[in-house]
Amino acid sequence: MYEDINLITAIITPFTDDGLEIDYPALDKLTDRLIDEGTQGFVIGGTTGEAPTLTHLEKIALYTHFAHYVGARGIVIANVGDNNTQHSALFAKEVSDIEGVDAVLAVTPYYNKPSQAGMIEHFRAIATASTVPVMLYNIPGRSAVGLTNESVVTLAQHDNINAVKQVTTIDDLGYLVENTPDDFWVYTGEDAQTLAAKAVGAQGTISVSSHIYGPEMAALFTALEVGDVPEAGRLQRWLTPK
Repeated sequence: MYEDINLITAIITPFTDDGLEIDYPALDKLTDRLIDEGTQGFVIGGTTGEAPTLTHLEKIALYTHFAHYVGARGIVIANVGDNNTQHSALFAKEVSDIEGVDAVLAVTPYYNKPSQAGMIEHFRAIATASTVPVMLYNIPGRSAVGLTNESVVTLAQHDNINAVKQVTTIDDLGYLVENTPDDFWVYTGEDAQTLAAKAVGAQGTISVSSHIYGPEMAALFTALEVGDVPEAGRLQRWLTPK
């Protein structure tokens, strides 16, 4: 599923000028541009996609529209996670039945700060409910709780958990690449880690910068593919905030 997917964009959700409705024409225009610039897949309805401001019905309508619009042009990963296990599992079941949704994303349960055992059971419940694979989202800096490397390795053994969006350290990325199955895919969620993440074996980046610097992000991956490490390094330095 992720074999050839390096650059995934966590896409924004445009709104109409009054802020009351999703601006679907603007979303479609943005989607076309991002694909043209090298984005190979999308996370839809994540935090960058204004998930906390969307109702349940808006999310279902958004995911249905977006999956149909993208079609075969890229993979679609729909966000389903929150800090309520039952709600996340039920939502994962509903969203995973939408035609064209390839995977679902589930974040660590923020605010509640459960134990590692509790988080493992949380993600297992989501994975069992979903009919498409689950991508873990481990971002302790935002959610106030994080999966340990050992917990990610444990969850990687689940038949329906096949990826992680990891926003911690390069050392963690390397550990996960080394200790998870070959068909478990490790992505950084930090644009500034792109080059280093690839160097330790991660598959790619789930990017926000690609909204503005899509061609440069895509060019970085292309440079690595052809072995032009100096050019990849130049692009990474250029992309990294000063």
